[in-house]
Amino acid sequence: MVSTTPEPDLSTWPTGRLLAVAARLVEQRWVAVLDGMGLTHAGLIALHTLRDGPLPQRTLAQHCQVTDQTMSRTLDRLAKAGFVTRTEDPADARRHLTRLTASGRAVHDEAVRAEPALLGGLGDDDAFRAGLLDLITRLSARD
Repeated sequence: MVSTTPEPDLSTWPTGRLLAVAARLVEQRWVAVLDGMGLTHAGLIALHTLRDGPLPQRTLAQHCQVTDQTMSRTLDRLAKAGFVTRTEDPADARRHLTRLTASGRAVHDEAVRAEPALLGGLGDDDAFRAGLLDLITRLSARD
């Protein structure tokens, strides 16, 4: 059956609604792509944060702005998938360092390469990215 409902005139929508719909559409696509790689959004953020070297779990949680418990669950999934390892910190035996494995680095790189296609190439547009960064920075400053 063909729908007879007219297409909405998006140009009449308030900016907040446009941003919310755009974010939801990108998130839905991103979740599907990441799922196909064995990742979650939280897992990708952790891998991204670990790309420059190993970190203790608490430091990683702070950098990712999540609780220690949330990071623990994320790291459990990443370790089970073979994307990270946890080893004793030679400087402090009470702590463990989390580091990327070769497959963790590879899946991170694959996710980074997949991103532009999700956004129809906008992820590579410097002006678009600059606008998003400006928006986030300005809105964050109000908190």
